[in-house]
Amino acid sequence: MGTKNKKGKKDKPHPCQPSTKPKAQKAAPEDSYIPDNTPPGEKKDCSLPMQAKYHPKYVEAAWYEWWEKKGFFHADADAALKGQKTYTMVIPPPNVTGALHLGHALMLAIEDSIMRWRRMSGYVTLWLPGVDHAGIATQSVVEKQLWKKEKKTRHDYGREEFVKKVWAWKEEYGGRINTQFKRYGISVDWERFAFTLDETRSTAVTEAFVRMFEKGLIYRDTRLVNWSSALRTALSDLEVEYIDLDEPKKLAVPGHDPNKLYEFGYLTNFTYKIKGSNETIEVATTRLETMLGDVAVAVHPDDPRYKHLHGKELEHPFVKDRKMVIVTDPVLVDMNFGTGAVKITPAHDPNDYLCGKRHNLPQINVFDEDGKINEKGVQFAGMPRFDARVEIYKELDKRGMIKGKTPNKMRLGLCSKSNDIIEPFLKPQWYVNCKDMAAASCQAVRNKELTIIPSSHEKTWFDWLENVQDWCISRQLWWGHRIPCYLVKIPGVIDQPDINQHDHWVVGRTAEEATQNAAKKFKVDPSKVSLKQDDDVLDTWFSSGLFPFSTMGWPNEQEKDFKAFFPGDLLETGYDILFFWVARMVMMSLELTGKLPFHTVFLHPMVRDKDGAKMSKSRGNVIDPLEVMDGCALEVLIQKLEESNLPAAEIKQAKGDKAEQFPTGIPECGTDALRFGLMSYMV
Repeated sequence: MGTKNKKGKKDKPHPCQPSTKPKAQKAAPEDSYIPDNTPPGEKKDCSLPMQAKYHPKYVEAAWYEWWEKKGFFHADADAALKGQKTYTMVIPPPNVTGALHLGHALMLAIEDSIMRWRRMSGYVTLWLPGVDHAGIATQSVVEKQLWKKEKKTRHDYGREEFVKKVWAWKEEYGGRINTQFKRYGISVDWERFAFTLDETRSTAVTEAFVRMFEKGLIYRDTRLVNWSSALRTALSDLEVEYIDLDEPKKLAVPGHDPNKLYEFGYLTNFTYKIKGSNETIEVATTRLETMLGDVAVAVHPDDPRYKHLHGKELEHPFVKDRKMVIVTDPVLVDMNFGTGAVKITPAHDPNDYLCGKRHNLPQINVFDEDGKINEKGVQFAGMPRFDARVEIYKELDKRGMIKGKTPNKMRLGLCSKSNDIIEPFLKPQWYVNCKDMAAASCQAVRNKELTIIPSSHEKTWFDWLENVQDWCISRQLWWGHRIPCYLVKIPGVIDQPDINQHDHWVVGRTAEEATQNAAKKFKVDPSKVSLKQDDDVLDTWFSSGLFPFSTMGWPNEQEKDFKAFFPGDLLETGYDILFFWVARMVMMSLELTGKLPFHTVFLHPMVRDKDGAKMSKSRGNVIDPLEVMDGCALEVLIQKLEESNLPAAEIKQAKGDKAEQFPTGIPECGTDALRFGLMSYMV
């Protein structure tokens, strides 16, 4: 396209430098592309001839910089306080380590459409952007980088120096996803950008913790947690990915011999000898290494096969001085399943833990934090746990105690960051009592104060909140909000502070306040108090749970933004984090502000591949929106897979899928085509 000059020839498309009059130029070839040269921040000159062919990069160029310079997306708090109607939404903060994927692209297309519509309808619109510090993900990335470049761990640096390294990484690489968001053209208020670990958010996190601790909602207890031996930290349920084994499978395991594969998906039967007799009782397990921590065998009280054994003692083959007993437990044991006898390891299995509580059984942890067998494992001490599994089998087999090994379908939990096998691990942690907050959150939906769209997700809301478990909020990391709790030592009062004892801890917004709190609690002079702050940091979801109001200036409720824009209106996100994040925002907002953080939750569906599987980096089926917007050759798609951390088998499968789906690569579609395509996905 283009205008004709006096000689009847078409003008060459202008590079779009600001001009009042286009110059007559020769028409460009049909497939040519002349870049836009509008100076940054200047308005694009749209009076010039159009290019001969649609080029998304040319059409989209220059606009975003001009929008930002003109402040079109900045929300005027003064206008809101004077009575102009408002519409507020916070962006679900992506991980600072992340990159834009099609899930983000769908979310942003929906949210941008809503906010632009509200803005055009005369509202003061605040769409507030931010990113999450992503404790485990970010620390893991930096640790891998340090090991790769310097062959050093974080312990070689120490906490203070390592945290400086992470901040340096964040400053260098942490803005990548924001740059991508701008390429996507979203109309957020960048002047109000929030980072969950910045000073303002950190103040809010400390305040929230202190208030909830002082109210008795936060407490310390020793329980089983999801443990990643590779990362040496507890994990939330969200950070555990599950694989279903329909048949035995060999897997590589972090922390073990990289040249070895270990068997999973087998049930091993073995026997314990009844003390003082030749009689034995047969049990079965998929985790043979945990037998080093066995303290009992449970049977059903009505099972006639074992009535004569109730209360009898057993001999442990490796730990001679351990007292093991046969207990009766109708809750745990199904006498029609297997042998009707169940080995009990309270420190390494959730069901056994509860059984142990019912029978007052000892809890014997046989793993170190790095997944090796500890000194309680006698001759197996120091072995990686799955090497110990092999050696224990050999020893039991030598003694004639192995009764069979059969394939067994099972579900295996993996650490999403390290691919390590998750272990139930007994460790003192900080917990939040969620019962009352969950009840209030359920009531808000029942009363229609909070609307969930589609309403079909209300069932998930009620199912989770009505059966809510107390929330483990501590993580054994160095990157994150350090827990503002201090272990107290006072001569003659607490000479040997115990980290397991809740009463030996005090809380404080500062160390000075904690000292005063300890002096008051134990009725001593502050000069006698010695404190040691907890090394752990808070679960990332704790700070992101405050995001709708920490971004508005809370705990200062007189802050202009808080008065103008809180509570918000809408929370739009994927349904997969309804209870991981949305429910926690609602619970914490009701508890700390007395208000709902928003009145509507809109949940978009998952973006899936052609086979209906959720897109995941671990499957290699993720499509980067920039690959669609800018186009991407098949060779580049393949190269990205080869440079990934996927297992060789997954790379091979993913490469085949890419070649089948995109035999000539992905053509350039531009931002608008992608956004419209994704929005049609919602119809």
